[in-house]
Amino acid sequence: MPEQQLPVWADPAVSPAALDAQGVSRRHLMRRAGLFGAAFALGGAAAPAAAATGRGHGGEDPRLAYLVGDHHVHSVYSHDAKYTFSQQARAAARYGLDWMVFNEHANFGHASFGAALEHEEILKARAENPRQLIFQGLEWYIPAAEHCTVFAAPGPHEADLLTKFELAYDGKLLGYTEGAAGAADTARNEAHAVKAIMWLAEQRRTGFVDDVLVLANHPLRLGIDSPHEMRAWRDAAPEIMIGMEGAPGAQGAALPGWRGAASIRGEYENKPSAQSWAGYPADAYLTYGGFDWATATVGGLWDSMLAEGRLFSITTNSDNHRTVFDTWKNGDWPAGQNFDTNGRLPDPVNTDTPQPGSDFWPGQFSRTHVGVTRYGYRAVMTGLREGRVWLDHGHLLDGLEVRLRREHGGGRGVTLGGRLRVRKGEKLTLEITVTSASRPNPQGILPQLAHVDVIRGAVRGAVSDRDAWRAPDTRVVRTTDVSGRKGTYTLRVPVTVGDESFYVRLRGSDGNRNGTGYLGASVDPHAPIPHEPGNGDPWADTWFYSNPVFVDVVG
Repeated sequence: MPEQQLPVWADPAVSPAALDAQGVSRRHLMRRAGLFGAAFALGGAAAPAAAATGRGHGGEDPRLAYLVGDHHVHSVYSHDAKYTFSQQARAAARYGLDWMVFNEHANFGHASFGAALEHEEILKARAENPRQLIFQGLEWYIPAAEHCTVFAAPGPHEADLLTKFELAYDGKLLGYTEGAAGAADTARNEAHAVKAIMWLAEQRRTGFVDDVLVLANHPLRLGIDSPHEMRAWRDAAPEIMIGMEGAPGAQGAALPGWRGAASIRGEYENKPSAQSWAGYPADAYLTYGGFDWATATVGGLWDSMLAEGRLFSITTNSDNHRTVFDTWKNGDWPAGQNFDTNGRLPDPVNTDTPQPGSDFWPGQFSRTHVGVTRYGYRAVMTGLREGRVWLDHGHLLDGLEVRLRREHGGGRGVTLGGRLRVRKGEKLTLEITVTSASRPNPQGILPQLAHVDVIRGAVRGAVSDRDAWRAPDTRVVRTTDVSGRKGTYTLRVPVTVGDESFYVRLRGSDGNRNGTGYLGASVDPHAPIPHEPGNGDPWADTWFYSNPVFVDVVG
């Protein structure tokens, strides 16, 4: 692998005058975190110190810089996409991404030919884009369920791992799909998905690969990812199966006048089927402010998993196959050839005429921000595993820093994904440092954050009903109006400690569209809401979400 260069905004050799407004903002945030230049390239002393004290046991989390990425990007190595690696990498750089995962669909042609050819292009893309972190991944068809992103740290076996996994565990290749008939087949398929995750964990444990992660994609799109399946994947290897898309790709699917009168953001245009889990209501098959119902419902499925006291992260991404208003179309096949004989599609051809599509380019609309102490592939994977993650749409924020600390002698405290051990009656402060958007987004809009919501839920431990999707003690406990505030500012929220352990997480929006939450106004009085079919302009309805911070009450 060629030597990795720092992103331009993190490289002191690049003059501030050469940066755009967002680059200047990110450099300022990075300097404030004490991570810049050589300190960022090599890693600071904070990381080993944090490991020594132990996250979640009274120690302090390190200072972090946030890298922006997308774990769900497709290329000509997916049967239903169209772009080359170079096109995707250039777009990602244009929209400020630091890392990305080429996440190609499992397919017989991909397993037989494409994965190896793709790896050659991955190596070439890394050499051509030394300021980006480019991962090779696979979009796994989960036996009996939806899709997942699977990706490994770069190394001699990254492509081999993905190919072996695809052949042995992919539901599509094995015929272990959600359409299998009979309870026996369903049980077999669900068990095979658990075996798959355990197999990945073993490859990491034995050192076959340095690291590997799994994230569930568009979990409620078809309603076939049941709560008990998601818990089973998590429990099989929580260090590997770390979370799910809180918001799917295809965010341009319902742009007015574009795809049709029935279009929904995220392409969540399905109804319950015979394969869907019967416990989901019909409203679960929609997006809310562009977010999956499992995430957008305060007190819903995501919260029910967090209320067990275990981290399960959320992300957002482009799922880029075909960009809205783009003018490229798929190239033509030579006579007698197809995807299964080649393992890839022909290169696309420019038509100068807008082509059908639902997606945005990587980083154009959806962004996942991952907190790291140094720059590199394994640092991104560690940040994801630790849950140091927040996400935004439409470039709503330049920066977000969250710390929960004791009121007296709290030091830096803990951040997203972390745990703070306290005693009943202790006084805590939740510090939320926001850096407002400093430039117009790719749509030409200067985003303005209108409010910040603090959501709190009790931690009650493992559920007896593995299909539970309600967290009845989770609700919005505070909303702060930040309309008109600019630059970097800090909100300080007092947090009371009672008898029970709990978690807090954050959410906010541009304030353009909200209403009563799915579980009622007493739980969420100004929640994201669905749009009318065919009329879902995503740029006019943007939100940010953060991962939780846990508080363990002892004594």
